[in-house]
Amino acid sequence: MNCIISVIFVTFTILSMTQVFYAQEESSDVTPMEKQELQALYSTIQGFVGDSWNGSSLYPDPCGWSPIQGVSCDIFNGFWYVTVLNIGPIHDNSLVCSDEKLEFRPEFFNLKYLKVVSFFNCFQSPNSLPVSIPTGNWEKLSESLESIEFRSNPGLIGNIPPSFGVLKNLQSMVLLENGLSGRIPIEIGNLVKLKRLVLSGNNFSGDIPDNFGGLTDLLILDFSRNSLSGTLPLTFGKMSSVLKIDISHNFLEGKLLDEFSSLKNLTLMDLRNNRFCCGLVNSLEEMNSLEELVLSNNPLGGDMRNLKWENLKNLVILELSNMELRGEIPESLSELKRLRFLGLNDNNLTGKVSPKLESLPSLNALYLSGNNLKGEIQFSKGFFGKLGRRFGAWSNPKLCVPLGVMSSNNVPFGVKPCHQQDEEVHLVKSNAKKERKVSGDMNMNNTSNFIGSMGFSSSANCGNLWWIFMVLGLVFNSYIVF
Repeated sequence: MNCIISVIFVTFTILSMTQVFYAQEESSDVTPMEKQELQALYSTIQGFVGDSWNGSSLYPDPCGWSPIQGVSCDIFNGFWYVTVLNIGPIHDNSLVCSDEKLEFRPEFFNLKYLKVVSFFNCFQSPNSLPVSIPTGNWEKLSESLESIEFRSNPGLIGNIPPSFGVLKNLQSMVLLENGLSGRIPIEIGNLVKLKRLVLSGNNFSGDIPDNFGGLTDLLILDFSRNSLSGTLPLTFGKMSSVLKIDISHNFLEGKLLDEFSSLKNLTLMDLRNNRFCCGLVNSLEEMNSLEELVLSNNPLGGDMRNLKWENLKNLVILELSNMELRGEIPESLSELKRLRFLGLNDNNLTGKVSPKLESLPSLNALYLSGNNLKGEIQFSKGFFGKLGRRFGAWSNPKLCVPLGVMSSNNVPFGVKPCHQQDEEVHLVKSNAKKERKVSGDMNMNNTSNFIGSMGFSSSANCGNLWWIFMVLGLVFNSYIVF
């Protein structure tokens, strides 16, 4: 028994010595963090989450064994420095902004290696606790900062600081759905390394600056859902790398740009809900990489047949609703084999619907409502069944579907069968010829109307009256029998 106890004792001794050895070895390899950097981090976070947050107690080693959710670090010159700071409820244990006073403390700008900073759902009270982006000190981060994001912060008010223009290494600026207002500063055009510029969902007004031609690395430009006005700057055509342009839901006006033809890499262009005019420009047909083209709710006007739609082989979505377009639907649309959505409703389109549209293999939504189209829709039952409610052609009075389609359960809403349409037109013409004023009491008027609805003449002729009464008698007797 003594032998066993001795073995156990020796074993524990060896393990303890091993742990001490490795602890000493690990402690010798621990990378320190500058005291000034540590205090700057604590103070910066406290400005947003509240003074009750005690970082030194909760996270004594934020870049080591006690990391803070949303904070990342890198080693520079043998010390830890903060490179990423994310504030907001992204994860369960993320840093959440206080519902009391919030502020950008000066220590924020002492995080000299900061690359990424984001604030999500942080500033929520535009009336009681508004916060503005600081206008100064951004030059301290001009070498390091690569991404700045403010998302879903209605309490973030004021303007974009022109001093953002000093952030020469900035690659991403996302100011999405905040309470920001004012004009877009021209200094943004100096950020030549930008790849993403998103200013959507704010209250920006005025013209779009005309000095964006130098943003040749830009991939995404999104100014949608603001109050921007004026015309499109010609320098848009120089953003040769851009993949997405969304400037929808503004008050922009004037012509579409001939310079669009230079955007050879563009896959999405969304200009809907503006005031553009003066017709479709031929530069659109040269944008061969386009997959989504959305121009709806603009008074553009013009004839669709003026463009060579067959050139846009990669189109997946084509939305041209409510644009005052006229003329016939071009048959060249049937060559867009990748097209899934085609919206042409609420225009002034005329002529027949080309049956070639059914040959589009990927099409699963087709909207033609609210036009002046006519004739028989020569689509198969299978096509109507495939689209179902995603086919719309109502409010085209002269449009009809053949009888064969009517026997299925996939009748397009608001479109009549062709024989019914012909009968109604004939009946209207017949009644228009036979109508006349009839004197007498209400009963006589009701009788005349009923007779007219059966196709009989309402003239007060004795022979005709005898025939009418006989017919009425037969009808009356038949009701009694049944």
